[in-house]
Amino acid sequence: MSKLVWDQLSEHLYETGVDRGVLYTLDANKAYKNAYAWNGLTGITESPSGADETKLWADNIKYLSLRAAEEFGGTIEAYTYPDEFAECDGSASIATGVFIGQQSRKVFGLSYRTILGNDTEMNDHGYKLHLIYGCTCNPTERAYATVNDSPEAITFSWEFSTTPVDVTGHKPTACVTIDSTKVEAEALARLESHLYGTDPVGQAEGTSGWLPLPDDVVKILNGTYTG
Repeated sequence: MSKLVWDQLSEHLYETGVDRGVLYTLDANKAYKNAYAWNGLTGITESPSGADETKLWADNIKYLSLRAAEEFGGTIEAYTYPDEFAECDGSASIATGVFIGQQSRKVFGLSYRTILGNDTEMNDHGYKLHLIYGCTCNPTERAYATVNDSPEAITFSWEFSTTPVDVTGHKPTACVTIDSTKVEAEALARLESHLYGTDPVGQAEGTSGWLPLPDDVVKILNGTYTG
């Protein structure tokens, strides 16, 4: 053992940015097999809630503390969104280029990347992949304004809540985070080939992206996935 040391070189870590957003919708088998690039993503705010404390008192002292179940939700902000997100936002197409609102909101999944930096490599240090499951979004307002001498693009915003999915040996979860600085590069490349799809190589066809569930994420990283 050794004495603790603070602020060593390359250990001034930070996290910033958001990119590589992907929308995943469910197929007929209720799997996240349909992947669509989300351009114009400007921010995602993760907002866990719940886990409130219930205090139990006995013998004139605080006997113990119980915590309620935790929920996961957040907010998506973007300048635009994939056409396929319309059904997740309560819209439906009734003719080419014609949409109606106030329809059923479909469940979707998300993945996005945030940058990990430090004092020596800056933003090239690494990144985190965030995988979100069981999302449904709430209706949100859209403020349209006249074009003027200080033009601004409309920023869309959606609050979302989630329903957790099963994880072997743990409580269900709605979010998985993968740290590129702690996962082997080959294993990470395998996972990203599933998340984003692959280009054709030689005679082999390309593959479409999909969102694996947490147990499948572990198998892909371990090289034991056979699906």
